[in-house]
Amino acid sequence: MWLNQLTIAIVEKDTDKIDELLINIPTFNNVDDMRSAQALLKESLVLLHTLKDATASSMKQLKKNIDYLNSTQTETINKLDIKS
Repeated sequence: MWLNQLTIAIVEKDTDKIDELLINIPTFNNVDDMRSAQALLKESLVLLHTLKDATASSMKQLKKNIDYLNSTQTETINKLDIKS
């Protein structure tokens, strides 16, 4: 059951479900289940690193876009500015 849920969470890229499953790892009764769990855990690690890298890339692009928008914005002078 746990292995199936982890497989589904990986396919759906459901990081919250993966986190929940990792908190509640069951004890396995045979070596085949342990090997399957090991393979799925490696796959979930790859998925999490991929999503982390994609998020970092998106954040960098957003920062570049914000910097560009800020650089093209003209400085406005308020009419109530008593210093000018």
